[in-house]
Amino acid sequence: MKHRRILSLWFPRLGAERCLRLERGLPRRPFGVVGEERNAQVLVSLSAEAEAAGLRIGQPLRDARAMCPELDTRLRNRDLDAAFLGVLRRWAGKFSPWVSEEAPDGLIVDLTGCAHLFGGEGALIGEVEADCAHLGISVRVGVADTVGAAWALARFAGGTADAARTGDDINQEARATRSCAARRRHWVKGGAAPAVAPDMVRKMQIAPPGATRSALAPLPVAALRLEEETVATLARLGLRHIGDLAGQPRAALGRRFGRHLVQRLDQALGVEPEPVNPARPATRFAVRLTLPEPIGLSEDITAAIDRLLDPLGEKLLRAGRGARQIRMECHRSDHTMQVIEVGLARPSASGDRIRPLLMMKLDDIDAGFGIDMIRLEARATEPVHSHQHRGHAEAASDGATRLGSGAALDDLIGRIGARIGLESLTRFHPGDSHIPEKTALIVAAAWAGPAKNWPRPAMLRPSEMWRPEIVLAAETPDLPHRFRWRGRDLELCVALGPERIAPEWWLDEPDWRTGVRDYWRVTTRTGERLWLYFGHGGTMSPGWFCQGSFA
Repeated sequence: MKHRRILSLWFPRLGAERCLRLERGLPRRPFGVVGEERNAQVLVSLSAEAEAAGLRIGQPLRDARAMCPELDTRLRNRDLDAAFLGVLRRWAGKFSPWVSEEAPDGLIVDLTGCAHLFGGEGALIGEVEADCAHLGISVRVGVADTVGAAWALARFAGGTADAARTGDDINQEARATRSCAARRRHWVKGGAAPAVAPDMVRKMQIAPPGATRSALAPLPVAALRLEEETVATLARLGLRHIGDLAGQPRAALGRRFGRHLVQRLDQALGVEPEPVNPARPATRFAVRLTLPEPIGLSEDITAAIDRLLDPLGEKLLRAGRGARQIRMECHRSDHTMQVIEVGLARPSASGDRIRPLLMMKLDDIDAGFGIDMIRLEARATEPVHSHQHRGHAEAASDGATRLGSGAALDDLIGRIGARIGLESLTRFHPGDSHIPEKTALIVAAAWAGPAKNWPRPAMLRPSEMWRPEIVLAAETPDLPHRFRWRGRDLELCVALGPERIAPEWWLDEPDWRTGVRDYWRVTTRTGERLWLYFGHGGTMSPGWFCQGSFA
């Protein structure tokens, strides 16, 4: 039976080297990526030159500037770093189909049954390092039988004989003896660490099959992916190496440090399984047309679009999905690209519904020196379902009318949205509230269907509604015959009401602090048709207000 073999890839300078890839060929200066932690700017990723200058991860930016005035910095962009790690994950797929991401700067590869294709594990690691050197990326590797062991070897084995790996770091000594440790000559007692030969580094990086426990024994307990507080507590107890920890009773460790410590130890030693979960590849719906000669005429671009829409629609139909957003890329002969995007009010795979939207944007394309490749991609898709009629009567009358009018309205929304943006088109939907101003919700027309089952209020609502305005009248519940509103004296002619509406007691709304309201439909002698109410006073004084008008 073959041993399971895991490869761990750690990119210790991922953020910094991602930015430096854009500046290849320029003189290398100390470079760092700055992030915000605890309301302070600190260094989160450093280049090799910055580390050689004495800078460290987590160091405040002001201290780093004082130590290295020529330091060049950029702000951290988590999204770009995650996208770049995804690119590296796809690259690592050449070694094995089972690759998962260890955010924010690592990959886990299941090499079981794959290493012999590259000449063995040593040759495979050599190819990994060669590819990363070509990409300008620093990498540390580790190979073992378990995920936890490979992770530990990649970060704590190889390179120089790190003091943290031996457990004799000067910071681990008592404060009373720390000042004397720097004067000791032997490196174990605080001096400089000796260099390690390259062949020895490779042996540290690869744990032979079945030798996981012996490979992990000299590593520090931090290699078990534990929290800093747990590592510090173990160091105070004298448990600095994994070998020291592995010989302790599991029950005592579980009672003292919890289940997490025991689980991490068992995962690293292979007692508890830890699977490699590869990321599901993103489903892309895209087609492209490479042209033998650059084109620039609108007729040629239209012909290319017509050739691409049918294959794109077939891909969408096979997957049972419809496009909501279409992206068209026009790659020009001078290695530049122009992009146009259109959105659909309803998901569709029909080229007849996508083509008019692209034609509306055709004038925005600048061919430049010519377009030699056109690509169409459905950036956003949704599941679509075919409509099935329940009978001949419905198919002949109501069903056909409903489907036809709905498709026409969706096409209209899509065309208007191509001009002013789909987010600018809204429609009303019924709201679940008895408060008049909350009975209608404004939603995006492209992402919501026509409203149905509107609730019928007890009395007719005004065609125009606004926030309550003060009406000068007697502060009594009796409807006044004369009142003053917006600087005008008005006289009552006809009134209908009252309709009592109570506030939502579970919400504190400033406009409803007047408590229970009695609404009246009022017509004045000068023709105004107003919506008045008397607030009986909750946390405010009672009085009359006007909230709307009827057409």
